[in-house]
Amino acid sequence: MTRLSIFPLQGALLFPGLHLPLHLFEPRYRALITDALARDRRIAMIQPQGPGDDAPLFNIGCVGKIGEFEALEDGRFNVILEGVARFRLIRELDVSTPFRQIEGELLTDPADEALSAVERASFEREARRFAIAQGYQVDWDSVARLDDVSLINGVSQIAPFDAAAKQALLEAPDVQTRCELLVQLLQFFGRHDGDDNRVTLQ
Repeated sequence: MTRLSIFPLQGALLFPGLHLPLHLFEPRYRALITDALARDRRIAMIQPQGPGDDAPLFNIGCVGKIGEFEALEDGRFNVILEGVARFRLIRELDVSTPFRQIEGELLTDPADEALSAVERASFEREARRFAIAQGYQVDWDSVARLDDVSLINGVSQIAPFDAAAKQALLEAPDVQTRCELLVQLLQFFGRHDGDDNRVTLQ
């Protein structure tokens, strides 16, 4: 078990090995960054299940380590958070700090994960369809050079899905499961309404 200071942010995911840029301006989160910089530079990203300062939290998040950071003159911070490890929430702690803290269990993701050629091809095919439908410009040559884990986790982190869908991706236990879910979500969120050309969940 480990004590973690958390930044609960809906819609924002972090995966191990990936980077997440953050702009922190609220006093409590400026205090969070200041505290982390004075200790081990770690903060934990986790999604709240709803609005409000004390909203219950989802069970799985990701610990990040502050890499690059910029302290602005007015007290705000620009931070690049580097994903270290996913964690499971054990319990929230009763603390006097302005930011929330939890007790969590760090999770070890499987080593040397890889997709089969069929799984990789299926994902890339669906990703292309989604990108075309949404009007996204993608450097597919760069995509082809990514290893399986970086590709699947990277798309999971930035995909324009709702909070619950993104949480399901984070909670997937391995890259094969996450890839399968991601393909389903690309199909689901990529449907269009013929009248106004917007994404629809019908």
